[in-house]
Amino acid sequence: MPTNVTSNREATRVDDRDRHFRTDHLTKNLGAHSARAGAVTLAAQLLKFVIATAGAIVLARLLTPQDYGLIGMVVIIVNFVGMFPFLGLSTATMRWSELNHQQVSTLFWINVGMSGAIALLTIASAPLLAWFYHEPRLIPITVGYAFSLLLMGFYIQHEAILSRQMRFGAIAAVEIAAHAIGFTSAIIAALYGARYWALVFNQLVMNLATIIGVWAVCKWRPGLPARGSGVRAMLSFGGNLTGYNVMNYLSRNLDNALIGKFWGGYQLGLYSRAYQMLLTPMIQINAPLVSVAVPALSRLADSPERYRAAYMKVLEKIAMLTMPLVAFMIGTSDWLIVFLLGQQWRESGRIFMWLGIAAIVQPVARSTLWLFTTQGRSREMFRWGVIGSLIAIAAIVAGLPWGAMGVAASYALTDVCITTPLLFWYVGRRGPVKTTDVYRTIAPATCASLLSLTAVVVARPWLAMLDHLVLRLTAAFVMTAGLTFLVLMILPAGRAAIRNSKEMLLMMRKRESPV
Repeated sequence: MPTNVTSNREATRVDDRDRHFRTDHLTKNLGAHSARAGAVTLAAQLLKFVIATAGAIVLARLLTPQDYGLIGMVVIIVNFVGMFPFLGLSTATMRWSELNHQQVSTLFWINVGMSGAIALLTIASAPLLAWFYHEPRLIPITVGYAFSLLLMGFYIQHEAILSRQMRFGAIAAVEIAAHAIGFTSAIIAALYGARYWALVFNQLVMNLATIIGVWAVCKWRPGLPARGSGVRAMLSFGGNLTGYNVMNYLSRNLDNALIGKFWGGYQLGLYSRAYQMLLTPMIQINAPLVSVAVPALSRLADSPERYRAAYMKVLEKIAMLTMPLVAFMIGTSDWLIVFLLGQQWRESGRIFMWLGIAAIVQPVARSTLWLFTTQGRSREMFRWGVIGSLIAIAAIVAGLPWGAMGVAASYALTDVCITTPLLFWYVGRRGPVKTTDVYRTIAPATCASLLSLTAVVVARPWLAMLDHLVLRLTAAFVMTAGLTFLVLMILPAGRAAIRNSKEMLLMMRKRESPV
């Protein structure tokens, strides 16, 4: 009898631990969950964008292009090896329909083990990096970043569990706090003369704050790893995602490595600041959509029509939000850079403009990668990574003789004219979402953005007569927003998109039915 009682208690305890991974309560009202989660996450991401932008502006005025150039040389390798602790296992945790405590515990310790191994590898590579760039200061910088990599493994699975449960409010609170604490520490360090070390402190403090935050809001605690827990399929899935990420990273960071090697820290500093200032708002918009869309689409994988409709609605909103925004940034690139970063960064303006041409389609292009992930097509995703990377590398090498400007122009034109159309064709060959669906959905936002950009460029001589940069940028933004809304209202598909947005807002206001 006591044995049976003990067994029942043990089974109850195991079942209780598994409650963290159940998603049946979400599928009953997935549309409302997704809409509400998307709104919360987008609002939080906008706040993070404000914090990140403010921090970047302050740090850019306290630091020099040379400081950013040194960090840029190290970040190339740190961001590369930083992909391996994830191993695509966070996505597997979000996507897998059935999970248990043993499986996730095993994944947790795999992530931690990889983080430790990658940190040691990073430290060992520091002298090689210093030799490559002929810059001994890179050795201690690399060691500092290695410790931040070590911390990553301790929060990967906890964040994935929160995403699986669509607890995006909790995730947002942790990320906002971590960003605020990290940037505050970096600014204080810069004020006390830490120079480039301020950027290292930012990453270390941010990762430490993230660990504390996610462990506080996610009550799951890992057990010991177990053999035969059924994670082999997850490792295979994650391996293909990691393979794609590796190829994608190499293609997107070879530009930094080659510019730093052949043109020096100053050119790299100009290029990396322009790239980051453009990439930051794109990340802030794309990240919440990824965190909401991947779990939601994964739940709809067995319902092709619902899956297709859900993706098209998200794609529609991405295009409407990001394309006009990037058009505004392209048209005002020089004013925007001087306003945000100061006169010392004026040379980044034209680089910013060229990279903006690629950025106008990249949020849309990145969203198509969700189709690979949520449809279980990770092997195809890896193959696309190889194809896309080879095209990008060829473009970067072709533009290198003309410096940072040449690299930016060559990469942008190749991405818009070759890589993106090829990706749309490749991803649309299979599955519920076809290539024509993608083009048809983004057409209204594309027309509105191109018209807005043309209007801003034509109006620049008159806008330049305004005395202050704030007035010029405000006038250009109002012009872009007004023309975008006008074009969308004229086009039938644009009017439908606006109506869909209103419906989503109404859905978010409705109370969830009890579960």
